[in-house]
Amino acid sequence: MTVKTAIILAAGEGTKIVPYQETRQKAALPVANVPAVRRLAADLQALGFSRFVVVVGHRKEQVRHALAGVEGVVFVEQPRLEGTAPAVLLALHYVEDEPYLVVYGDIVLARENLQQLIERFGSTGAEAAALVQPLERERSLDWICARVSEDRLQRVMGHPRRGEHRLCGVYAFRSSATDYLARNPGVIRDVNVGGMPPMEADVAASLDVMLDEGREVLAVPTVDFFVDMDKPWHILHANRRASEYMFRHIETDSIHPTARVSEKANIQGRIILGEGSEIGDRVEILGPVIVGKNSRIIRGAMVEHAVVIGDRCVLRDYCLVGGAVIGAHSAVGHAAEFSGVMFDRVILAHYCEISAVIGSATDIGAATVCGTIRFDDDAPTIDVKGREERPRLGCSFIGDYCRTGVGSMLMPGSRIGPYSCVGPGVVVYNDVPPRTMVLAKQETITKPWGPEKYGW
Repeated sequence: MTVKTAIILAAGEGTKIVPYQETRQKAALPVANVPAVRRLAADLQALGFSRFVVVVGHRKEQVRHALAGVEGVVFVEQPRLEGTAPAVLLALHYVEDEPYLVVYGDIVLARENLQQLIERFGSTGAEAAALVQPLERERSLDWICARVSEDRLQRVMGHPRRGEHRLCGVYAFRSSATDYLARNPGVIRDVNVGGMPPMEADVAASLDVMLDEGREVLAVPTVDFFVDMDKPWHILHANRRASEYMFRHIETDSIHPTARVSEKANIQGRIILGEGSEIGDRVEILGPVIVGKNSRIIRGAMVEHAVVIGDRCVLRDYCLVGGAVIGAHSAVGHAAEFSGVMFDRVILAHYCEISAVIGSATDIGAATVCGTIRFDDDAPTIDVKGREERPRLGCSFIGDYCRTGVGSMLMPGSRIGPYSCVGPGVVVYNDVPPRTMVLAKQETITKPWGPEKYGW
């Protein structure tokens, strides 16, 4: 049995991924400089899928733009965001009586995970299959989880106190299972006593109904990386894991005939160098790097660990970039340091030290610093829809279209909303709302001074 049709769900509002939800559709967020939903479609095409029914809603234009030029795409708009099960039912009007895949558009995963699910589903008589991920260090309280016995799903649990696997938002169904999507109860039923599930018709609740009626649902564990971009730090995780995956598959250097590599550069790692790009004199490449078209790494710039650089970027004058993704049309200036993720058109002026996820068209002023370690070495507390979370990270989150002034400082875990400005010398301890300017109020002392103070 072959599966050729994929339903991609990309309608949600992404309310937990502050500050990027103000201007972004999660499914269109860049991952190693490719929108997540386009990366997903490319992987499915490579596995033989030829038809994509994409359900859109919130900021639908971004999803349409991200998938421009992809063959076999049909868009369906979800007028009311009532859950993923109703979204699938809308898409099924365009699906014939055949097996189909359902994939959440904001996930980032290795192609091998999709291949494993499809192959296992095709080789069994199960009516449905679900990709599951061992939780490891993740908390079960944060996810819709599954109890798995051997290779079968036994139970669906909503944010339980204990759990070993989470559902990944990737499912395969035979047409005979479609009725269970229509009979979705509109809520995850199996929750802790005192738990508070939202009234939302998640596909997982339909699987629960299938299990209640003795239907067979295959559980397929992930075999490589998987990230659900649910919260802002997941953007960082997704970019790093996707970049690492790309670098694992690079066996030889690839330098375009029009690219230039200086004999005075020190290169110790694999390089992929695009059309018209340049690695100049005194540049240090200490790890694998992928460089897009017409980008320049010049005048002693240093690149270490694994770095992905987009088109038309400039890294110059002894800057230091490590463990990073840099979006197109961005620049890192003199003696600036950067790790993390930049979207497109970001500028880091001189003497910055930045560890962050930075939104598009953001100007980081000279000597701006993002703190990476708290004085008490503890994790920062980040509010996610009224719930305090403590991710282990040392970075800040800066929205689209922002600016920072000279000498500003952002504490670990701080978030700057889009269309905002942090003025010179400001220390940001708490989140800055969207469309906000923060200025320091300076108090000065004025005294007489002159040669007489030195005994003249």
